[in-house]
Amino acid sequence: MTPKTLLYSSPLGPLALTGDDHALAQLHFLDTPLPCPFPAPHDIPAPLQETCHWLDLYFQGKRPDFLPPLNPAGTPFQLKVWNYLLTLPYGTTTTYGKIAQDIARKEGQRNLSPQAVGNALARNPILILIPCHRVLGAQNTLTGYAAGLPRKHALLALESPQPPPAEGI
Repeated sequence: MTPKTLLYSSPLGPLALTGDDHALAQLHFLDTPLPCPFPAPHDIPAPLQETCHWLDLYFQGKRPDFLPPLNPAGTPFQLKVWNYLLTLPYGTTTTYGKIAQDIARKEGQRNLSPQAVGNALARNPILILIPCHRVLGAQNTLTGYAAGLPRKHALLALESPQPPPAEGI
């Protein structure tokens, strides 16, 4: 089946959701108009409908208790990092270094570069649902987010009653 793209209006700007009848493949903030037509309401694949419902709950400050089917395209390493992110509880954060340590330990490696983790996060094709916004820099500084630090800050604020960390240097 040919993937379909749907526009979702979020409080942080429009989101483009792309998927098919099986899973969501991409979700990103839309900073420029898409050059393709959007599906008619009756032609929206179920995973995209489920994603919209998930996003509605999320942006209302609720914790969705389900996850639509996801199918992000990536390397085996990227998929390991993204799967790790799916284990992070709502409202919590971790660091690039902690992810690197945990994956290295699980894989029986001595060490893994936090920069490699950062590179995988930079290629996350399903923002928000694969919560790379929950990853902080050393000393818990707010660094790096494909959709921009103001959006990362807003997502962390939405999930936590505590103020997010200050931006790193």
